[in-house]
Amino acid sequence: MNQIELSVPYDNGYEPDDYMMQEDEWDRDLLLDPAWEKQQRKTFTAWCNSHLRKAGTQIENIEEDFRNGLKLMLLLEVISGERLPKPDRGKMRFHKIANVNKALDFITSKGVKLVSIGAEEIVDGNVKMTLGMIWTIILRFAIQDISVEETSAKEGLLLWCQRKTAPYRNVNIQNFHVSWKDGLALCALIHRHRPDLIDYAKLNKDDPLGNLNLAFDIAEKHLDIPKMLDAEDILNTPKPDERAIMTYVSCFYHAFAGAEQAETAANRICKVLGVNQENEKLMVDYERLASELLEWIIRTIPWLENRVPEKTMLEMQRKLEDFRDYRRMHKPPKVQEKCQLEISFNTLQTKLRISNRPAFMPSEGKMVSDIASAWQGLEQAEKGYEEWLLTEIRRLERLDHLAEKFRQKATNHETWAAGKEEMLTRKDYESASLMEVRALLRKHEAFESDLSAHQDRVEQIAAIAQELNELDYHDVASVNQRCQSICDLWDQLGTLTQKRREALERTEKLLETVEQLFLEYAKRSAPFNNWMEGAMEDLQDMFIVHTIEEVQTLIAAHEQFKATLPEADAERQAILGIQQEVLKIFQNYGIRGDLTNPYSTITTEEIAIKWDKVKKLVPQRDSLLQEELARQHANERLRRQFAAQAHLIGPWIQARMEEIGRCSMAMGGTLEDQMTQLKQYEHVIVSYKPNIDRLEGDHQLIQESLIFDNKHTNYTMEHIRVGWELLLTTIARTINEIETQILTRDAKGISQEQMNEFRSSFNHFDRKKNGAMDSDDFRACLISMGYDLGEVEFARIMMLVDPNTSGIVSFQSSLPSGSSLQTRCVCESFLQTRQSTASAGCPHTPALGPCLEPWTTLPSPLPSTERVTFNSLNSYKPFTVKSEKVCESQNINPPFMNTANFPLKSHTCSMYNDSAFD
Repeated sequence: MNQIELSVPYDNGYEPDDYMMQEDEWDRDLLLDPAWEKQQRKTFTAWCNSHLRKAGTQIENIEEDFRNGLKLMLLLEVISGERLPKPDRGKMRFHKIANVNKALDFITSKGVKLVSIGAEEIVDGNVKMTLGMIWTIILRFAIQDISVEETSAKEGLLLWCQRKTAPYRNVNIQNFHVSWKDGLALCALIHRHRPDLIDYAKLNKDDPLGNLNLAFDIAEKHLDIPKMLDAEDILNTPKPDERAIMTYVSCFYHAFAGAEQAETAANRICKVLGVNQENEKLMVDYERLASELLEWIIRTIPWLENRVPEKTMLEMQRKLEDFRDYRRMHKPPKVQEKCQLEISFNTLQTKLRISNRPAFMPSEGKMVSDIASAWQGLEQAEKGYEEWLLTEIRRLERLDHLAEKFRQKATNHETWAAGKEEMLTRKDYESASLMEVRALLRKHEAFESDLSAHQDRVEQIAAIAQELNELDYHDVASVNQRCQSICDLWDQLGTLTQKRREALERTEKLLETVEQLFLEYAKRSAPFNNWMEGAMEDLQDMFIVHTIEEVQTLIAAHEQFKATLPEADAERQAILGIQQEVLKIFQNYGIRGDLTNPYSTITTEEIAIKWDKVKKLVPQRDSLLQEELARQHANERLRRQFAAQAHLIGPWIQARMEEIGRCSMAMGGTLEDQMTQLKQYEHVIVSYKPNIDRLEGDHQLIQESLIFDNKHTNYTMEHIRVGWELLLTTIARTINEIETQILTRDAKGISQEQMNEFRSSFNHFDRKKNGAMDSDDFRACLISMGYDLGEVEFARIMMLVDPNTSGIVSFQSSLPSGSSLQTRCVCESFLQTRQSTASAGCPHTPALGPCLEPWTTLPSPLPSTERVTFNSLNSYKPFTVKSEKVCESQNINPPFMNTANFPLKSHTCSMYNDSAFD
């Protein structure tokens, strides 16, 4: 048996660890909660008495009656069923210690390791030690052996309770404390096992006292479970003692264990009968399915063994389609039946073997082996039939394919050979020019290549005709006649081809020199012509640049191009010299024919025209590049001028925003001093407007020059405008807020010190330091004052301080604005709490009290469509004051947009309503 680590002190807190594994150390100074100690005393006393009654005795005071060890040893003998050593009957202290040690040794022998529990503490009546010892006994002998679905002890008992109460409404057992407070869980356990004792449908969740007393009374009267708990103690304790609840619930588990065993036996008998009936049904189903399957196999095999061939492809394809229908539609259900038959047979044999029943013997010829043998014969016949079908179809397909292939190849060859004989006998080369002769020779070479390629086709035609003869094709006579005609024509074409080639080669040598010159001209004129066309395109190409470096790159490339012009002119003169040499040959040798170059369409006139155009475009390109260079220099000056001003204005705006933020959050000085300082800031800001106007002028020049980027600054005019408008809005709202606080102070008679107190408390709970609290911080502020409001009351207060439902409470909206008695009470309570906290040396101050009913807010001075919220500024991408939607149109956040530096609120400015003074 595993050793169980048990730690004392026996503490009254909830421990998530296994109940059989406790802490190894114990703080002896830890005191029991009085309420929990009372529950444990009563529960453990009742539990002990429920066992001691079997021995004709009981205890009244748990720490006194166990001091001599006699009743403790008697209790262990009753619950364990074993005999302990004979106790000492003396009344001296050492006799008592000896008896208690015998009891503790017996507990240790059961696998429980007692830590820090000694006989002296029990003899001295130490209540903590005594309760801890009794809880150890309860764990070992009442809870440890509980096992439900591979869980034991506490987890097993909890799982047993959850399983038994799962169908019951309003019952959700998750622990052994608060889940039992309403009494429904105990009533559900009783009703689950003894529905005659409780009408669960009539129970009311709102009557926990009645439910608990009902369960206690019925358990004591009908289930012989003593009343170990008081309903009033459970209800009056926020978290009832877990060990007391576990002890009491374990009695229910042991009380109902016998009934569950009887129910399990009955279920087993029913299960055995059901298994026998199911086995009989499986036997009948097997016999029926086996007979049907064997009959189908016997009918199918003769059809598969019919191998009479058909004469036409259509009839053979029809047979193949019938066989595919058999494979696709008829056989799959039978395969499923065969598998099901084997599964049923194996399942039946397994069930019979498990039930110690004789094995099932099917009728003669219906064994699984008989069916497998018949099925094997079916598959062999099926395989042979399929092979025969495919062989016959392939044979017919081969004949049809060869005949069609012969016709196609013969037709193609006859079409190709038509007119070839007449072409080979022409003498067109006798009056042809050099290029025409050269072309005719090349054409003849191509024809020879084509003729050589057709050699394979003629051989294929002959081979196909031979195969058709071997396969005894029905129309083989016409095939042989056509094949012979093709072979005769082929021999004639070969002879004529050789004669024409010899004639063309003789003529070619006479005009070879002229041909070489034409070819050289074509090879050199084409690249030069392409170069000139590319040069003209590049010289006329439009260029779009944005920087001086890009223009300078284009100018350098243009200079490199001009450096290649002399080399290009030399190539041009060489090409023209080739054409002049051709003219000399025609004149000197009297050659008749066309001077047109057959290898090129580029004339010398075209080359001259394009060269002249290139020479004109070069200076034009020079002029355009210089003009663009001057324009980019001017654009660069505009960029630097704008960047210099923006780098001054941007940080200036940011600095003013930070100053306003510090002024609005500061608590030093009077409100009038803050107002004076803000007015000075406003004057400075208005005086700075000419700088913004000058920057606008520079921005206008940049836009007119179509400048779209500026590498010298991250600021854009849109950023500067947004920052400027935000600065104006911030100073105006901050002044408005101070004015409102002055009006509030004067109207309510609040002193400057009280205003500072309110501000200090508000800042304490303003975790984000943004001048506003969310609803959770506001609730925490109220709770710190001792006002733990319900959800409905808190929601009503939030509607007063946050009428726009933005979820944010500002300092302005949290100021008391009414003259009711409730508001005065909150203010007085607040100030008293502040004073008492200060006198106690506490560094923290509570926020405003919970009595916020008469507070109200007025709409913002800005239209709702132009309102700037703190939340929207925190997610700026970047933003503008005009519209929150515009804020998401950019992705750059300039430095002065750091929203943590200015105290904007997420709601409209708060002022006092006239109705608050009614």
